Amino acid sequence: MASTKIGILKEGKIPVDRRVPFIPAQAKEVKNTFNVDLICQRSDIRCFENDEYRTNQVTVTDSVADCDVLMGVKEVPIKDLIENKTYFFFSHTIKAQPYNRALLQAILEKKIRLIDYETLTDKTGKRIVAFGRYAGIVGAYNAIWTYGKRYNLYHIRRAHECFDLDDLKTEYKKVKLPPIKIALTGGGRVAKGAMEVLMGMGIRRVSPAEFLYRTFDFPVFVQLNSRDYNTPKDGSDFVRNDFFQHPENYESSFLPYAEQADMLIAGAFWDPRAPVLFKREDICTPEFKIKVIADITCDIEGSIPSTKQPSTIDDPIYDYEPSQGIVEQALTDEGNITVMAVDNLPCELPRNASQDFGRELIDNVLPHLLGEDSDSIIERATITKDGVLTQKYTYLQDYVEGN
Repeated sequence: MASTKIGILKEGKIPVDRRVPFIPAQAKEVKNTFNVDLICQRSDIRCFENDEYRTNQVTVTDSVADCDVLMGVKEVPIKDLIENKTYFFFSHTIKAQPYNRALLQAILEKKIRLIDYETLTDKTGKRIVAFGRYAGIVGAYNAIWTYGKRYNLYHIRRAHECFDLDDLKTEYKKVKLPPIKIALTGGGRVAKGAMEVLMGMGIRRVSPAEFLYRTFDFPVFVQLNSRDYNTPKDGSDFVRNDFFQHPENYESSFLPYAEQADMLIAGAFWDPRAPVLFKREDICTPEFKIKVIADITCDIEGSIPSTKQPSTIDDPIYDYEPSQGIVEQALTDEGNITVMAVDNLPCELPRNASQDFGRELIDNVLPHLLGEDSDSIIERATITKDGVLTQKYTYLQDYVEGN
């Protein structure tokens, strides 16, 4: 039987994304470990040069049309899709995102087997590949950069101006913060990545109770899980599984933290059925203290009212004027909240983010793709096959038909 041929795609989405599914050394490892043929499509935008792949015995070519499996990062432009292939990329279609309806229609039309990285999970439903850690790292770094910018306290390079994470860490010592309080929401990969940066900068972690009731003469942060700021409406005790299953039965109890925090770093997944963190009216009260919000989750009009639009790596911050609930130019008025809502944060450290991502693909996905799919990992993550939606994703049929 002929061995599977894998192609690493050149990213075609605008704005450009410099990440890769496998870094050069990993591409060589994939060839040797799984005994497959692997080629790389020529690209002038990747964070790794074409020659770095060649040095690792990977063929670089213009066409990947003879590959069986094609792996990229972001959505593949419709004009570049090749029929009857297996594709891996972030398709942004599983929530019926209107802007990608035509993409899913084309994938079905071309009888493409689509496997979305976001849908690759273990038996418990936990994701097995993600860029979350680097979203957290860059998001927290950007939050500190924004604070320095707003109050003209220190000047550090932007994350994307650094070669890699080690280079980024050399900026930490330049940060000179007053005794501010930072609230960080979330307990997953994103929050852990954010904590790496905050602790790397010497910002001390405190408990929720200390955060609320103590004053400090040095900067501190608190990491808040769902139980810390969501309360059952009926006055009963918080039960984690119940909250995830029935978030509509809970209300937010975040305001006491908003009255203590100078900065919010939002890294928690938000279910639209769950309560919002706070409302615009809350921001307008004199007790509300937060002046800088780094919304890593970037849910537009979601749990945080000031996240009105995504920002970009080139233009990372804007101001939110709470009395009218409108977006203004960044750093124009002390009464505004400054918002950092870059929606592709891992792109700022593409070399490290790609290395971690490729490692997870090699360890958690390729054995199932190229061997026995014993836990149905590939099957569960397959959205389309042979021109139809798979059983699990038939809920997208109305979306595909434009209903």
